[in-house]
Amino acid sequence: MNFDLSIIIPVHNGGDKFQQCLNSIIQYAPKSCELIVVADGDTGNDATLAETAGATVIRVPQALGAGKARNLGVEAAQSDLILFFDADVTIHSDTIQKICAVFAKDTGLSALIGSYDDEPSEGNFLSQYRNLFHHYNHQIANENASTFWGACGAIRRADFLAVGGFSDNVLEDVELGYHLREAGYRIRLDPTIHVKHLKYWHVSLMLKTDIFIRAIPWTRMILRFQHLPNDLNLRIESRISVVLVFLLLMLLMAGQWELSSVLAVALFVLNLDVYQFFWKLKGARFTLQVIPWHWLYYLYSGLAYIIGHAQHFIELKQR
Repeated sequence: MNFDLSIIIPVHNGGDKFQQCLNSIIQYAPKSCELIVVADGDTGNDATLAETAGATVIRVPQALGAGKARNLGVEAAQSDLILFFDADVTIHSDTIQKICAVFAKDTGLSALIGSYDDEPSEGNFLSQYRNLFHHYNHQIANENASTFWGACGAIRRADFLAVGGFSDNVLEDVELGYHLREAGYRIRLDPTIHVKHLKYWHVSLMLKTDIFIRAIPWTRMILRFQHLPNDLNLRIESRISVVLVFLLLMLLMAGQWELSSVLAVALFVLNLDVYQFFWKLKGARFTLQVIPWHWLYYLYSGLAYIIGHAQHFIELKQR
């Protein structure tokens, strides 16, 4: 049977959120789509849920990680267009329709990524802040993207295979984007293509993810590929903000209150667009809560950047 596109979802003990993901696929995906679920070291009932939904299920006894799981899905796929979703997102009624329309219009496009929507499902502050901040970064990002995104990303199967698919890196989707751009393929970000993130964030998970799963590996990838795009979390405004946060902390520790006040105002103004975004969506009280967390984000991102550089140069010396 020929399919218009193949949807691939890697899942590891996804539980209720995975069920919600499947429900949205069943509801909104065209019947001409092939659904492949890779149960990556599943110890729950993910495979059973997927089979009930009519998916082709690939069972992996021991967890290989999202990248390798997606690669297995691509090997089994029967269409020329591959669409990846994470197991903790739900799609909108027009998500797949918009993706197909972009590829139909832009026949030279290799890959396409979307965005989280502006209505995260979890109601606690950190989940709202975290998922909305991700949405914001995708909304202001360059349409000519330099990274891929596995949560909502589509790619032509031939181009995916040409660059070797996903790597073992914890940022396997970002690295895939780097390989695609290096090989001359074109990636596009369409901020109107939305999925809803169902993830619940708490402090320790956020810090672990931002520092050890994103910032440090991404820093090492930047050094390896010698490519630092002025885009997403790496925009010039963000880099300057990291420096300002460190200077502000040093001035506060030195008791330089007047200079600290001036620097704090400068940092606020530099990030005014971010705070206006939150103000418009969530109001003044929420935005006031965002500011210290946002500045903390710059602080630990800067520390992770330093650690990533140190690890990179230590590795070079050991070769």
